[in-house]
Amino acid sequence: MEIYLIRHTSIDVPAGYAYGFTDVPLKPTFEQEAEVVKSKLKGIEFDKVYTSPLSRAHKLATYCGFPEAIKEDRVKELNFGEWEMKPWQELTEDTRSTEWFADWVNYPAPGGESFVQQYERVAAFLDEIRNSGCKRVAIFAHGGVVTCARVYAKQYEFKEAFNNIPSYGEVVKLTF
Repeated sequence: MEIYLIRHTSIDVPAGYAYGFTDVPLKPTFEQEAEVVKSKLKGIEFDKVYTSPLSRAHKLATYCGFPEAIKEDRVKELNFGEWEMKPWQELTEDTRSTEWFADWVNYPAPGGESFVQQYERVAAFLDEIRNSGCKRVAIFAHGGVVTCARVYAKQYEFKEAFNNIPSYGEVVKLTF
């Protein structure tokens, strides 16, 4: 089985913000970036196509020819809870951030989730796909989701996840 994970294109948010569950806009370069992604997928037929319900992923799926992609909540980005749309610099001043920065793998953001919690929901979805009988599936999602899938595929360990976030518009193929 092959699973293609496609990260959305560049977002129009200043660098250094936590924006996981927030539905943020894409940069004006969307069409140019999306055309590159579309060319990478050209000629590949998928049994099923899924997308995060967040517009940055769904818009790319639509542009690439999959307007009817199945919206799947389990492939949303990491939920930063109370920290959504706050600059990382401000978060370092939050007394609760010490524990999170020391162990972001296991410690959830206030009102949000930990990386392990995100991994568990992504892994449950990947388990379903692997047992679905499909031979080739596409998932339009987010950097954290692609990273979770790569940990699931044993490409690297949890602690190495933030060192392996894919670029905007990157297509990652996993074979099981």
